[in-house]
Amino acid sequence: MSAHSLPNTTRQWICVIGLAFAAFIFNTTEFIPVALLSDIGRSFHMPATDVGIMLTIYAWVVALLSLPIMLLTQNIERRLLLILVFITFIVSHVGSYFASSFGMLMLSRIGIAIAHALFWSITASLAVRVAPQGKAFQALGLLATGTALAMVLGIPLGRMIGEAYGWRNSFALIGLGASLVCLILAKTLPRLPSINAGSAQSLKLFVRRPSLLLVFALTIIIITAQFTAYSYIEPFSLIVAKLSSYQTTCFLLAFGAAGFVGSYLFGKFAVKLTRTAIPLSCLLLSISLLLLLPMSQSFIALSCLSLFWGIGIICFGLAQQAKTLNLAHDATDVAMAIFSGLYNVGIGTGALLGSLVIEHLGLAYIGIVGGSLALIGSMLALYLVQRRDFLPN
Repeated sequence: MSAHSLPNTTRQWICVIGLAFAAFIFNTTEFIPVALLSDIGRSFHMPATDVGIMLTIYAWVVALLSLPIMLLTQNIERRLLLILVFITFIVSHVGSYFASSFGMLMLSRIGIAIAHALFWSITASLAVRVAPQGKAFQALGLLATGTALAMVLGIPLGRMIGEAYGWRNSFALIGLGASLVCLILAKTLPRLPSINAGSAQSLKLFVRRPSLLLVFALTIIIITAQFTAYSYIEPFSLIVAKLSSYQTTCFLLAFGAAGFVGSYLFGKFAVKLTRTAIPLSCLLLSISLLLLLPMSQSFIALSCLSLFWGIGIICFGLAQQAKTLNLAHDATDVAMAIFSGLYNVGIGTGALLGSLVIEHLGLAYIGIVGGSLALIGSMLALYLVQRRDFLPN
């Protein structure tokens, strides 16, 4: 059976599921250093706090390079481009495994970040293109499930492997997993000529689409709000909520599990909630963050809250992706490159804002500051969905 065509629904779903596994792998590697900072620090005789620069540099490389690297590759056939992205990703992980200095490790992480930037620029539109007819929202939902899996399983598994066999083997395993997924996608994906990728000229068109610019602005605000709190949720759970290590793990697992629920709900109801999905998810996130401190008195209350919080942030990401693809249907890859870049700006800014909140107000206030910012985002979201150009013809 030729890999250059999509003869049946099964093959189409294999492609989508392959992309979802790829999303799991790419998201796991972004955040896995969080669980390995102390181990890496010991290897290179550095304090863990200094090793944390890896996270910041990674996020900013993705943010800065998403658009330029997408424009440089705009005319390359998409199946070939995805395989090249995987090769860069895998080779960089080999570099991480053999890194003999922190500088070499950082260089390999920059290679991974470059692959990450391009992967998320093209993957959402690829998933929509290869999905069976009328199943675009479900395909995006599966991508989100890959992201949720990374939150639930990726980081804890990476940490367990790192603690048992050393941090290098965590990176080696990710490289191995990526090799397997790459082979599956190389076998099943058809040739996908670059269509509606867009170009530098698309940026001029985007300026004339106020709703699209508002979607981009809202992404920065809400993701900054999310990571103001989420970046420090583990110390919040242990110190403020006074949960045990086991309870903290359960709490984080509940948050991750909510991602599955959120992606299912989005796939089922998104078509009916065209105007309400974005403001509803913003409001749910805002309320969840504002209630973080009051609910921290009880493990059960906090775990229940984490379900609503997880659903809110996953649905927000999915609704924003779908709306970006909708408003920039003639330049999807350029638009998704911008979206991915701004998402990472939000991650970096949120982590920075959270550290400032902890320094000046205290760890207990990360939810209040994040929730207040999300409330501002909710108001912008309500304005956005009332605009006439929000639903293009």
